[in-house]
Amino acid sequence: MILHRRRLLTATAGLAGASLLTGCDRFADSTAGRRTLRVGEDANLYVQRLLMSGQTQAREFPDSMISPWFKPNGSIDPPDSAYKVLAANNFADFKLKVDGLVETPLSLSLADLRALPSRTQTTRHDCVEGWSCIGKWSGVPLSEVLNRAKLKPEARYAVLHCADTLEYASGDGAWLRPSEPGTVREAHAAYVQLAAAGDWGGSPTGAKDGKANDDTASDDAADGRRPIRYYESIDLFDAFNPQTILAYDLNGKALPVSNGAPLRLRVERQLGYKNAKYVMRVEMVSSLAGIGEGKGGYWEDRGYEWYAGI
Repeated sequence: MILHRRRLLTATAGLAGASLLTGCDRFADSTAGRRTLRVGEDANLYVQRLLMSGQTQAREFPDSMISPWFKPNGSIDPPDSAYKVLAANNFADFKLKVDGLVETPLSLSLADLRALPSRTQTTRHDCVEGWSCIGKWSGVPLSEVLNRAKLKPEARYAVLHCADTLEYASGDGAWLRPSEPGTVREAHAAYVQLAAAGDWGGSPTGAKDGKANDDTASDDAADGRRPIRYYESIDLFDAFNPQTILAYDLNGKALPVSNGAPLRLRVERQLGYKNAKYVMRVEMVSSLAGIGEGKGGYWEDRGYEWYAGI
């Protein structure tokens, strides 16, 4: 079943966007504001689940409507040295880890992933910033990977850990942008758990020894910085949707670095920031509480909705 849900939600989205643009930052930062926004998100999730089954798909488009250039969102060239080593070798040494609450942990190369059953879909990417692009994605359905890993009964969420560092936590808990290494963003984050302090994620970001296992972390150890990398999460309802894929091709060619090579999530019924790029690890968990700040994603930890359904 394909449901043109965007039409149904256009009016609501417009009102929400208008309220944000008219300066509700102070309200959103208040306790009452956060509670109100959570209620709105819960209502959005409830309506989406009520209207759609786990097999409901987003609209797909003819190839004639593919955008001439697919605008990249978020990071376009991760600064992490471990990622750059992989990219320099055309990702020949890349391995996707699948672990957590699974019976059979996996380590899959790009060749392994390409050998699995694949899906190609031409869909529209809707960015929270207000722009859209249509692209033709090919990849392996996430369900194919998870079925091979054999989920444990308590698994509830898939957490996608990514390669791109978006900021650092300094020794005193301040946040530093990679592009502005001398600029302190905030000083309240000493308690923050990093999305990926070690092996592409999973270790708490507040590890007291500040140690990590990858090359990027060692690059920053000398000046006391620890990387906060991008991460995202979806529940099993979306993870097993047939359009939810780990994409390795865009418009018939290998995924460019700017669009998330070697692997990115496509979860077509949610906004663009949920479509994590540079995916290195899929971790199955029973709760999101122990990852990042417990909100389910890098941007969610900073106030965005966890369920960004459209």
